[in-house]
Amino acid sequence: MSILVSPPRAYDPLSVSHLDFWAATAEEREKTFRQLREQRPVSWHPPLEGALMPPENEGVWVVTSHALIGEVSKHPEIYCSGRGFQFEEVPDDFLQAAGSFLGMDAPRHPALRKLVSSAFTPKRVALIHEQIKAQAATIVDGLLAAGEGDFVEVVSKRLPMWTIYEMMGLDESRRDEAAHHADGMVSWADEDVAAGREPGEVLSDALVTLLTMGMELAEERRAHPCADLMTALVQAEVDGERLTDEEIGSFFVLLSVAGNDTTRNTISLTAKAFQDHPDQRDLLMADFDGRIATAIEEFVRYVSPVMTFRRTATRDTVLGGQEIREGEWVAMIYSSGNRDASVFTDPDRFDITRSPNPHVGFGGGGPHFCMGNFVAKMQLREIFDQLLHRAPGLRLGEPAYLTGNFVRAVKSLPFTVR
Repeated sequence: MSILVSPPRAYDPLSVSHLDFWAATAEEREKTFRQLREQRPVSWHPPLEGALMPPENEGVWVVTSHALIGEVSKHPEIYCSGRGFQFEEVPDDFLQAAGSFLGMDAPRHPALRKLVSSAFTPKRVALIHEQIKAQAATIVDGLLAAGEGDFVEVVSKRLPMWTIYEMMGLDESRRDEAAHHADGMVSWADEDVAAGREPGEVLSDALVTLLTMGMELAEERRAHPCADLMTALVQAEVDGERLTDEEIGSFFVLLSVAGNDTTRNTISLTAKAFQDHPDQRDLLMADFDGRIATAIEEFVRYVSPVMTFRRTATRDTVLGGQEIREGEWVAMIYSSGNRDASVFTDPDRFDITRSPNPHVGFGGGGPHFCMGNFVAKMQLREIFDQLLHRAPGLRLGEPAYLTGNFVRAVKSLPFTVR
């Protein structure tokens, strides 16, 4: 009796798996993504180089078109999140401790989102907005006083860190430490961040510290409630169910990473985009209040701060004409979907009036659409209100980027302001 064995698939000749690919600029990567989008929107690639642990999978399906990213996003029953959401292999305990609802499927995923959402009452959202307004003004005060320096350190990094940790009620003395470890969660492979340590050590230290901070703060707020989000989370109850300390700790890790990195890099790269496209800056300034909401959608599309997310096939299926087997990885390239010419006219152009703008910067729809997008939009509105009106003499140099396949991260961005 003979057993038929399927021959191994041939990897795509345009590999996105090499470290050199992710060390290149977004513009260089887009050349490859454009070719894949137009010719092979679902393509098979080797496991990524430089992963934290040896891959168990033979490869990964890479999805580059806007339409197919939406199809994967909106069918969690076929493409699940519970088996991992990153482009590379990471330990299971990392997924459980750091992923929060990013790494969950139904029924736990909607239940946890409902519990967390219940803490964001209209009154709390209004308070968060007022905090962000005050923070943005103070940060631009500091920019003007400094006159020169690193825009990431002085502006981009400060606002999301301040917002997230003030919102959660973390003591000021611990916020810099928390932000440092949030960096470690996504930049463990960067030599400057690792500072001679092994990548696994960087990731482990960052995860344990943030998880402990979150759980300790939850315990403290149960005993001593305050007017902050952590208190609302520990008191949140839906259908008789409450969040556990472990779930709150994991959410604190997620908020530290997702809430810091994405907005930080959107601020940095949008500020650079306005310098490179002064006509768009002038257009926004001519009617800031009338155009800022539409402009923010373009900020997120143009920058695409979160570049990738992956799912795992729960069954044999077909996507974009390709036969995908149960258990195989499917990676969505958001930065590619946001440059899809079949959806966006002149997609490489920075256009603050672009409407409609169905970008996938907050996800491609479905149950995992970013629930914190409203906070990010508040931050972007308030910081650019301050920067554009109060710092017209701002001049930026060239950004230095972090090498990675998850977040399009700017390590530093020199500035002067007249």
